[in-house]
Amino acid sequence: MLVSVLMKHFYRLLINTLIANVTTSYLWFALTFWLYIETKSVLATAVVGGLYMLLVAFCGLLFGTFVDKNYKKYVMMWSSAISTTAYVLAGVVYLIVGERQLADLLSPWLWLFAAIILIGAVVENLRNIALSTTVTIMVPKSQRDKANGLIGSVSGVAFLVTSVLSGLSIGYLGLGWTLVVAIALTVLALLHLTTVTISEEKIVHDPNLVGKHMDLKGAVKAISEIPGLWKLMLFAVLNNLIGGVFMALMDPYGLTLFSVQIWGIMLAITSVGFIIGGLVVSKTGLGKSPLRTLLIVNIITSFVGLFFTIRELAWVYVLGIFLYMCFMPVAQASEQVVMQRIVPLAKQGRVFGLKQSMEAAAAPITAFIIGPVAQFMVIPYMRERGEQDFKWLLGAGEMRGIALIFICASLIMLTLTIIAFRSKAYGVISKEYAEAKQ
Repeated sequence: MLVSVLMKHFYRLLINTLIANVTTSYLWFALTFWLYIETKSVLATAVVGGLYMLLVAFCGLLFGTFVDKNYKKYVMMWSSAISTTAYVLAGVVYLIVGERQLADLLSPWLWLFAAIILIGAVVENLRNIALSTTVTIMVPKSQRDKANGLIGSVSGVAFLVTSVLSGLSIGYLGLGWTLVVAIALTVLALLHLTTVTISEEKIVHDPNLVGKHMDLKGAVKAISEIPGLWKLMLFAVLNNLIGGVFMALMDPYGLTLFSVQIWGIMLAITSVGFIIGGLVVSKTGLGKSPLRTLLIVNIITSFVGLFFTIRELAWVYVLGIFLYMCFMPVAQASEQVVMQRIVPLAKQGRVFGLKQSMEAAAAPITAFIIGPVAQFMVIPYMRERGEQDFKWLLGAGEMRGIALIFICASLIMLTLTIIAFRSKAYGVISKEYAEAKQ
């Protein structure tokens, strides 16, 4: 009876997370679409994406420490309140400056406007760290893999809804009304959260946290105490280094093949894969070794990355993204359930926060590098001599340069995964997971 009540509360929390994620993704996607349409600059979208990840990296451990020190509902209330305030401020800037001046890459108002929206989006990660710990608090050990699968499905639904809304909103309503919708959704998420119950009778305190706002030493110690955990986190960081390539270039590639409205719809269609993957996990679980599942998924997605831009065909690109989306919630759930099992609850916020910081810091490195490299080197080269050099592999088309970059990144990811499979850390972490009692 108690288990069913806890799960009922957890489902309501997932609904609230869906509302909040829709808000964040909606405005974030809209900003990216609008910026590329107005400037036609791959560099601009790469910079904005990189700035977002840098903010996530800077705040991850700060957020994680805050989660460990406070009730999780209190943490989520703060997250929603700050996002609401940020989006209202962005609306004020829009009204004062006007859209024409905001569309100028050299205008400081553009970057102030983008920074305010990014702050509102980044604070959503405070909620996500807290959500990871609520799985440990509210969900029985035997059902956590399935609960993480549901979280993946919720993310997929949010992605589907916002992909359609963002493209249609920028295409038909414009940036101003898009801001109005985002503000309304953040207010709704905040009001709904007041009705949600998180069954946390007391905070599981770590006495070493007293008086600390960012406990890097405690996070490092917690990770070091678990054999093999540093290597798992390093693998995640390397994955994100490769992921930064896709983050910077997927939208420009898609917006070359489709109008902004159709591209939003295509992203919505492909995000159904995220929902399917999450639902499969919620139904079947992840098997006896979630870490093995994670590495197998990495190998599969590496092969998807090798082939989804092998020719400049819209349907091949969309199919590849769909397959990629199917496996993403499986990978995320695998990683989450391992850490929820082997990391003590009192330290999970900081560990998840430091992990988020490390992963987020990795992606901007490649995003900031690959944007200029693609814009000024690879794309021009492939439009001239390179198209003939690589026509046997990539065919012909406007964006063969981006295709070449995707193939190289996928080969690196495949190599790293094979190395991880053969490493000693793989066996050590698998044993830790099997023997953990939490």
